[in-house]
Amino acid sequence: MVEIAILAFGVLVLLLTLGVPLPFCFGAGLIVMTVIGEATMRGMMLWGFSQLTNPVLLAIPLFVFAGTIMSVSGIAASLLQFVNVFIGRVRGGLGVVASVSCAIIGAISGSGLTGIAAIGPLLIPEMERKGYPRAYATALIANSSVLGLLIPPSVTMIVYGWVTDTSILASFLATLGPGLLIMLNFCIVNLFMARKFPLVLDEPLEFSELLKQGGKKTINAIPALLMPVIILGGIYGGIMTPTEAAAVAVIYALPVGFMIYKGLTFKILLESGKESASAIGAILIMVLFSLMLSQIYVMEDIPQMMVDKIFEITDDKVLLLILTNLFLFGIGMIVNDITAIILTAPLLLPLMSALGVSPIQFAAIMGVNTAMGGVTPPYASILYLGARIGKVKFTELIKPAMTLILFGYIPVVVLVSVWPDLSEFIPRMFGY
Repeated sequence: MVEIAILAFGVLVLLLTLGVPLPFCFGAGLIVMTVIGEATMRGMMLWGFSQLTNPVLLAIPLFVFAGTIMSVSGIAASLLQFVNVFIGRVRGGLGVVASVSCAIIGAISGSGLTGIAAIGPLLIPEMERKGYPRAYATALIANSSVLGLLIPPSVTMIVYGWVTDTSILASFLATLGPGLLIMLNFCIVNLFMARKFPLVLDEPLEFSELLKQGGKKTINAIPALLMPVIILGGIYGGIMTPTEAAAVAVIYALPVGFMIYKGLTFKILLESGKESASAIGAILIMVLFSLMLSQIYVMEDIPQMMVDKIFEITDDKVLLLILTNLFLFGIGMIVNDITAIILTAPLLLPLMSALGVSPIQFAAIMGVNTAMGGVTPPYASILYLGARIGKVKFTELIKPAMTLILFGYIPVVVLVSVWPDLSEFIPRMFGY
């Protein structure tokens, strides 16, 4: 059966390499496993559709819709102006604004695409006007946008908690520390990079004027700032489940977008709904096929066989963690984060348990690796979107993006693997 699983995985990787749409790739792997193996397609389809009725999955379309509304309603713009008034006049401060704004938006939308979609059109031209190279500005915002996959509530951690039967709140909290550390790294790297750019800085404000503008922007941003407070406070306080919090995010964003920031109209809302529905449909079809394929692997005891084979090669924990990170990073480079988690989490969790790595720490390991894959070619969906929004050639983004990954991401990948407290300390505070 191992040979059939390897064949199915090989077909999957081959089709991905050829550029075949993701659902068809997983469908082909599924056909190989059901035609040659013992599982039946009818049985797997019935099982797969029963899994899609899980209320936990309802949080995904709701967070995607909330993120789309944020992008077009003026909520994101108000957050950007709020952060900019305090640090926008510091050399390199505009880059810090980009990273922090993406983190705040990530704490609302749960998506890695919302940051670049909402912040990019506003901030990339402004950063270029202030002396930043356009390619660097685009790469910085695109890389910071993946913080939406790590700063809770995160759609990927909802999926991880679902497929591994781990507390979703604990999974959220596991990636919070790494996410904030990556944001800090991006800010530091940006401040060093900004020293070689011919930046044009605004005149410093008098303290009284700073207070005046800061007060004005703070008041304007209060409705937007309340959004993460309500969502995260409700989840962490045990008042709402992640699904209920996602629904509240949509309900809250509508009156704020219509009546306070007035960037939302019924026409724009309809277009946002269509855009969200299209994205959600593609995601759920892909989830269905990839979930069925991974379930067949579990049914055929492939994970345990894989663990046994790996321990025949080596039982060194550090080496195995390095290999696991390289494997996850490689998977993240060819498929999106949700697919990578559904496909590999059930396979690798027994190995992690054998190594003494808790499901909570493994959530962080998977989160940072699959998020990094979103800005690493060839998949690099967030980076490709950044190139379109920033109107720059993709090849121009590679160098600044790789610099940010090398100094901003890689250290956190290493830390989250060798230092369990980075991912487990905050969950322990909440009793996990």
